[in-house]
Amino acid sequence: MKNTLKIVLLIVGLLLIGYGIYTLVTPEVAMQAGPLKVEAQGDKTQSYAMIGLGILALIGGVAFNKR
Repeated sequence: MKNTLKIVLLIVGLLLIGYGIYTLVTPEVAMQAGPLKVEAQGDKTQSYAMIGLGILALIGGVAFNKR
């Protein structure tokens, strides 16, 4: 049981970090119609939160290894 939880935490942590970095790096939606160009800009707080949760999950997975 402990080994399974450790593996799940490590995988979830890596996925969250990967998703956070992906959403941080990818450009926002842009639309161009003739001379009019519209770009959507948003804050990146959700990306930072995903990276932070991923790091916490990785730390939790490593902590199970030390017990």
